Amino acid sequence: MRQVVIALLFICFGALTASGQSWTFSKADIEFVIEFPSATWSAVSRVDVHQHPDFIYGTNERDGYLRLSKTLVASSTRPADLFQAEEKFSLQRLPGYVACDDCKGEFVGGHFRGATFSYEYTEAGKVMAGRIYYLQIDPRVFYALRFTAARDRLPALREQMDSIVRSFRLK
Repeated sequence: MRQVVIALLFICFGALTASGQSWTFSKADIEFVIEFPSATWSAVSRVDVHQHPDFIYGTNERDGYLRLSKTLVASSTRPADLFQAEEKFSLQRLPGYVACDDCKGEFVGGHFRGATFSYEYTEAGKVMAGRIYYLQIDPRVFYALRFTAARDRLPALREQMDSIVRSFRLK
């Protein structure tokens, strides 16, 4: 009997530890909810015209960074159109920018369909990688989830990035 109780405690504690590693971001004044598979991700505040939550992996932006934005578009807009515009107006200005031609594709999973695009650039002499997921909320609204990390960190984060994007949902 004692072994059964100890086994049950171990199973319960193990489940609590595993679920304690992930966490959910939700805020009253923000319309989305997003789940992070690791407690290493944390919210940071970014202020431009408004205050926005961004997310950082660890303590260094080069280890992983996530910025989200919502875009209102014409109903005929495709994810590739969004990437081309972003490339033209901001990405091409990054030092050493290179688009990854074979890293474009449809992203299926989670609550929304969309597409993903990858690129590389340099920052302070370090090769960085970017990955943008465009999720179509409705015919006129997209959310962009923009991940950046040092290129050598990207393979370790890739599964977490996909998991985060799949968890994205509206309240």
